[in-house]
Amino acid sequence: MGRSTVVHICRTAKQGALDALAASVPGRPGQSAEAAELVAAREEIERLRATVTEQAVSLHLHQGKSRWD
Repeated sequence: MGRSTVVHICRTAKQGALDALAASVPGRPGQSAEAAELVAAREEIERLRATVTEQAVSLHLHQGKSRWD
């Protein structure tokens, strides 16, 4: 087997590995891309909800408010 053949095999293997990695979806094995995105979106919603609640409490304590309507 010649050197050029080995170099070609290495390049092909490297490209195959890079292609497989690019096609992979982060998250749990067996989880679809849509399911992973849904989980991430729900986590983001919860994070934002907690931030807004914290800011509302801070504003209420700082400025005071007699009614919430």
